[in-house]
Amino acid sequence: MTQKPNDKSRGGRGGKSEAPSAPNFLRRHPKWTAAALLAGAGLLGSAIFNRAAARRAEARTPPAGKFIHVDGTKLHFLERGEGQPVVLLHGNGVLLQDFEASGVLDLIANKHRVIAFDRPGFGYSDRPQSTIWTPSAQADLIARAMSQMGVRGAVVVGHSWGTLVALAMALDHPDAVAGLVLLSGYYYGTARPDVLPLSAPAIPLIGDVMAHTISPLAGALMGPAAVKAAFAPAEVAQRFVDFPIAITLRPSQVRATAADTAMMVPSAVALSRRYRDLGVPTIILAGEGDLIVGVEKHSKRLAGEVEGSELRVLAEQGHLFHYAEPSHVATAVDDVLERVGSS
Repeated sequence: MTQKPNDKSRGGRGGKSEAPSAPNFLRRHPKWTAAALLAGAGLLGSAIFNRAAARRAEARTPPAGKFIHVDGTKLHFLERGEGQPVVLLHGNGVLLQDFEASGVLDLIANKHRVIAFDRPGFGYSDRPQSTIWTPSAQADLIARAMSQMGVRGAVVVGHSWGTLVALAMALDHPDAVAGLVLLSGYYYGTARPDVLPLSAPAIPLIGDVMAHTISPLAGALMGPAAVKAAFAPAEVAQRFVDFPIAITLRPSQVRATAADTAMMVPSAVALSRRYRDLGVPTIILAGEGDLIVGVEKHSKRLAGEVEGSELRVLAEQGHLFHYAEPSHVATAVDDVLERVGSS
């Protein structure tokens, strides 16, 4: 009796050929295997390095202030001085020490009660992933924190991305905000080719890997050039040496920075439709040579749209002008409070 060939076992015309097994594939492609193992080892090594670097950074820069819990979210804040309340909201990629290192916080605290917050995901504040942290969402959280602290009618000072949160607070929580001081703000949707690559660590799953491996290392390499551009056309201020750069490279903050970057343009577009509704005294400050946010397209345009606002442009200064000229910020706060009192 003749046995019929088994088509399935021999891959005949009537059967299905079996896919090569993983071990066979690896044996047939040793170069690819070596490259994959090398890449995996590199990612693992960088993740271990970044985790250790984050722990060192936190040991060198522990929480500077206190914590308040708002609807399950922990916010870190620093409070100094007495008198009328002034709230400070930092920009993207940094933390509340930006106002401390620049000297702004202490100057304002000489006359007023100053509360500087770490915005969600920055410094030592939480950023639950269950929430999309738009400027309005951040404004809601900080306004609730202020309410728990018994703070009303504050002058809110925002820098860069923080100006969007300050504007959202003034529009959505008018009882919390008596006036605004806006520094180097991005107020209108404009073409920003830098947004897409800088937003990559916010992508789910892929972003987690990037934030724990290559992104902190890339940030450390690009940091000096980015800082120089942020101060240009001025030189990097000597005060900046006191800013804790290392803590901004922790994976958690890398992700928060990327997420805020991704939301910057659509958030500005949405808020800009409401600027004419602002009804509080507002002073807008900007560096004349700002390379990060163009003065003409943003600060001057906002000043023309917000009734009763005042624009102050600082010559030969850039995006981080508050390091070289902290007194201009403190004076603007006093001037806004004077207008609040007279109104």
